[in-house]
Amino acid sequence: MNATLLLKVSSVLWVIWGLVHLLAGVITMSMDTVSAILGIADGISPEVLADSYAGAVGAIINQHGWNLAWIGIATTVGAVYVWKQSVLAIFITAIVGGLADIGYFIFLDLGGYVNFVPGTVMTIISSGAIILSFAGLFLLDKRKA
Repeated sequence: MNATLLLKVSSVLWVIWGLVHLLAGVITMSMDTVSAILGIADGISPEVLADSYAGAVGAIINQHGWNLAWIGIATTVGAVYVWKQSVLAIFITAIVGGLADIGYFIFLDLGGYVNFVPGTVMTIISSGAIILSFAGLFLLDKRKA
């Protein structure tokens, strides 16, 4: 396998992941609390979640949307530098996107609150981006040795 190809494919996966999360963050912040919660926890019955929530819950959901948006921007910018074979970008993008998806996987996927598409698919995409970027990094290091 070619290190450059692995890093470019990883970059494309990070751009997809980043833009989806940026969009999800903007959409989450633009919705009312009930709709946002229903959009996030799409794997359970809407009747369970359709309720009135305290203002603080809406603020927490908006903070979540904000975090989705900045994480999406950070990974999209990081993808540009992963494409350029930046070792620092490989690590930072993997940390930002990977840690975000670990939380999603543990609390939402394993909790059974979400559908496979789009959430779990995004976790697979970020995992693939991480694996490909570190494989590319390993091949780059072998090339230098």
